[in-house]
Amino acid sequence: MSFKDKMAVVTGAASGIGQATAEALAEGGATVIVADVAREKGEAAAAAIRAKGQRAEFLLVDLTSEASINAFAEAVHAKVGAVDILVNGAGWGQTKPFWECTPDLWEKLISLNFVGPMKLVKALLPKMMERGSGKIVNIASDAGRVGSLGETIYSGAKGGLIAFTKSLARETARYNINVNCVCPGPTETPLLFAVPEKHLEAFKKAIPFRRFGKPSEIADAVVFFASDRSSYITGQVLSVSGGLTMVG
Repeated sequence: MSFKDKMAVVTGAASGIGQATAEALAEGGATVIVADVAREKGEAAAAAIRAKGQRAEFLLVDLTSEASINAFAEAVHAKVGAVDILVNGAGWGQTKPFWECTPDLWEKLISLNFVGPMKLVKALLPKMMERGSGKIVNIASDAGRVGSLGETIYSGAKGGLIAFTKSLARETARYNINVNCVCPGPTETPLLFAVPEKHLEAFKKAIPFRRFGKPSEIADAVVFFASDRSSYITGQVLSVSGGLTMVG
């Protein structure tokens, strides 16, 4: 798939699924803004893309800070103008029973996984609307579709992101903007390997393929939604979970 002359923003691109997505878009010819709160890892990820002769630049963004989001959006518009592709890939969770979670943890989880992506969309969307085109891909989680043991707040935040995707797709279709959502199942990322070992083994046994997903396999789905091959698809939620969650 070609992304020649396309400008893409990928949050959470310093590692995991976000990094794999940024790499895939750059390989397709896009100029990629590698966005993350982890400066050192983000700069390294962007440098690795440039080392292949592709175009990427790191910009810091903290999705829990409205000021940071607004400053980031201003910097993006100054550098590349209207964005063609926005991938909301940043996310974080913590496995803990609901009754042990504190309000501070709730706020962090909801801010990073739901409210932050909404604020970033709001900051970048107007120029997409003015131009009359754009692709927005939100990376949620199957936890938001079917729930997940020990991730009740995280699941709720990702469920909100899924519903946000569907409603935004209806509102922006008139501007020729596609909004879709990818829901990974257990995937080999730092977030997964922070889960207790006994939970990892249970996850793996429940997956029909008997293995975890690779970040590049999630990125394949994101890249499809970001491409012209999905021009007549919007408001959709695609589970990439090795068959773990076979529900409608």
